Amino acid sequence: MNNSRPLIIWRFIDGKPGHENQTAGLVQALQMHRPVEVHDIVAPNSFAAAGAWAVWWFPWGDILPDPDILLGAGHATHVPLLAARRARGGRAVVLMQPSLPGGWFDLCAIPLHDAPRPAENVFITQGALNRVRPGAAKDPRQGLILIGGPSKHHRWSEREVLEQIAQIQARSPAQQRWRLTTSRRTPPGFVAALNKIIDPTRIEVVPFEQTDAEWLPTQLAWAGTVWVSADSVSMIYEALTAGAAVGLIDIPAQGEDRVASGIQSLVDTEHVTSFSQWRSGADLRPPKQPFSEATRVAREIMQRWYNGA
Repeated sequence: MNNSRPLIIWRFIDGKPGHENQTAGLVQALQMHRPVEVHDIVAPNSFAAAGAWAVWWFPWGDILPDPDILLGAGHATHVPLLAARRARGGRAVVLMQPSLPGGWFDLCAIPLHDAPRPAENVFITQGALNRVRPGAAKDPRQGLILIGGPSKHHRWSEREVLEQIAQIQARSPAQQRWRLTTSRRTPPGFVAALNKIIDPTRIEVVPFEQTDAEWLPTQLAWAGTVWVSADSVSMIYEALTAGAAVGLIDIPAQGEDRVASGIQSLVDTEHVTSFSQWRSGADLRPPKQPFSEATRVAREIMQRWYNGA
């Protein structure tokens, strides 16, 4: 392939911000190797896409140049990816465990906690990809607190979360300032309860309703320390990717499952520090090595198909 021309990427969109964040992160990482030309396609429903596959025609991309890479995250993108590849060529790349047989795709980037079966086209990642980039200069006086909410993997206790936030505030140096944000899963009454126990000159509360897609990456770029509630898996990996020293607000797991095991492995390998460890005297430290799974997947793609260009 001519390495001077852009890679043509058809990025399939399913309307879920978390999935779009993953594919955007990979596109951003690929741009570090080669110019790219990205065309976003809203994924048609699987029945329509299956019909297109059957007749070797993908009308949703009729006016687009032939793709080099077809990229998707989320089950709704899988059949459209295969239909587009059959009609127009290119290599189909999926992020996360596919709902269809993995061998049907050219590359599957799958988190370790999904226990993927080894295969030539499987690349194992530590958590989901994201588009966060490390900041050039971290401010040790600025920290973030990222709060999730009830989930099927963790037992949420508002009282216990509030108690931990109060201790983080109390034990922080006088010059330390925090911004705290919530998520879609955070219970409605949490912020009101939080405002009763914090010092607003120390912790600024920014509910997720007041943020946009750029708020968190911007904050992570320069925050030196980040506390994340243990249920917020994607935000944990985003904070690590940003190069911050990451602490976990302890939220007990519902049981032994892959997601909880994945988070525990980050504690065991000292990528993150649990609240209980910190309370016992352990320091929060940034990752020893740069942590960017999007960069690793982009490098794998370039080495496999484009001579590492």
